[in-house]
Parts: sequence; structure tokens; C-alpha cells
Amino acid sequence: MPHSKGFGRRSDRRTGDPVPIGDVVDALMREDVFSRGMPIATLARRWPELVGERLARATQPASLEGGVLVVRASDGPWGAQAKYLSEQIRERADAALGTGSVKAVRIVVGPVSREGRNRRSQG
Repeated sequence: MPHSKGFGRRSDRRTGDPVPIGDVVDALMREDVFSRGMPIATLARRWPELVGERLARATQPASLEGGVLVVRASDGPWGAQAKYLSEQIRERADAALGTGSVKAVRIVVGPVSREGRNRRSQG
């Protein structure tokens, strides 16, 4: 059975009683791991809309910590293009997440996941 790191250290009481799904989601969002991942998931889902299809195929949002959005580019030329557009990317990402969420954009070059884009294009 899959096991989550730190699962055994939970201090809240577990019961078999039914709980409304909204309460479960609210509790998960209060946990730091989940709340930090939601902005990146939102940006990843909307990435082609935010940066355009061509740039989205060569870049992806990698992390958002302390207001700094890290964008991974597949190679140097795409990294340069993303760097050139970094203020526009910052503005659009900030608007997508809510004003004040994205204060800066940092571009790094590295592998870009294609799995989500491939599934979408197949059908």
C-alpha cells in the first residue's frame, strides 16, 4: 500500500464517520504541501493560454516560492525567449493567481515534461 512520508506522525483523530468533501478539501488546503502546489497546478493547466502555444511547448512553470516563479525552458534559445518575455509572463501569471502572488520570474534551462501536452494533442 502506498505510504506518505510523515503519515504515521499525524496527530488528528481518525474515525469511520462520513465527512463532507468540502471539509476534507479545506483541511488539505491548510496543509502546507497542498497549498504550495495549487498555484503551480493552476499555472501548468493554463500555461498555453498564459504564454502562447509555441512557448508553452518549450517551457513550463516549475515552482513558486516567496513570489518568485521559476520557469523551466527546454534549451538556451527558448530560455532567452522566456527571459525576454519574463515581465509579460509575470503579469499574466500574477493575474491568473491573484494580484501580488508573482513578484518575479526566474528562468532555468532543463528538461521540460511533455506528457500533459502529448495527451492533450492526441485527443
